[in-house]
Amino acid sequence: MPSHSAAPLPVRPAWSFGLAPALLACLAAPAFFVLRIPWVGWALLAAALLTALLLERRAAPATDAASRTDRDVEVRAGSALATARLVGVRRAPSLVRDLSLIAVGLLIVSAIPLKAELDNVAMVRFGLALGAAVAVPYALSRWAYRDGAIGFPWRGGGRWTTFQWTWLVLVLVLAWLILPFYFITSGVYMNWPVVDTPDLIARLFVGVGTVGIWDELFFICTVFALLRRHFPDWQANGLQAIVFVSFLWELGYQAWGPLLTIPFALLQGFIFVATRSLAYVVTVHLLFDAIVFLVLVHAHNPGVLDWLFLL
Repeated sequence: MPSHSAAPLPVRPAWSFGLAPALLACLAAPAFFVLRIPWVGWALLAAALLTALLLERRAAPATDAASRTDRDVEVRAGSALATARLVGVRRAPSLVRDLSLIAVGLLIVSAIPLKAELDNVAMVRFGLALGAAVAVPYALSRWAYRDGAIGFPWRGGGRWTTFQWTWLVLVLVLAWLILPFYFITSGVYMNWPVVDTPDLIARLFVGVGTVGIWDELFFICTVFALLRRHFPDWQANGLQAIVFVSFLWELGYQAWGPLLTIPFALLQGFIFVATRSLAYVVTVHLLFDAIVFLVLVHAHNPGVLDWLFLL
């Protein structure tokens, strides 16, 4: 997939001690969503932030001398610098700050059960929690930390190429071939409520699509984007996949589901780097989820969509 020019990222070493706290933070996701042991997740997040803080403090003396000249310039700049800070000059990346944003999002999501339910209370609860998990880290980054670490580049990569359009078709074909076999033979479709009325089918459609969009806003534009500020893309992508797949596990993609969700999470990260387009990764996800929706309706209503699927 062709790449497009992007805003330069800070220099990211091939390997760094920062991987340790980042991994601890991301491992909190399986503690919350797979093992479902909240205190283990809390402990991992606390350890991640403490370790990152210690690493940053250890590195601080080495940069003090180099930064003295910059501080002298800042003093001479006087009120102009203060004004710039008030309007939000971006700060250098901080692993502590960025992991704290990921931690906040994980804590918010983990505060509710992720079992798929379609009643009014459950849908409102889901909407508020998932919305806050994206909005709160974004607000903290923009107005508290003032580092502009989180953004949502809707059409950052320009017009879609022939390859990108072809990939959309291929996503539909692969989903149509794989998902019915996965959901029906494994029985995981039972993790979703029975949808046998027009109202429930409509609610399922809205729920599946909304969660699909949220996945990209949180796992890609928040978790992945924050990690990319410190680590090479392949490392950041692997770390975000841990969080992505853990969430999908509790949501219902269990049994051998990770064999599907791990490649999907990694591909979404790769596509986002290549296209810099939230619109494109959301479109890919929604096409995939459209087949998920149809398969769930098919599985819960034998005979209704038999003409559409091979199984």
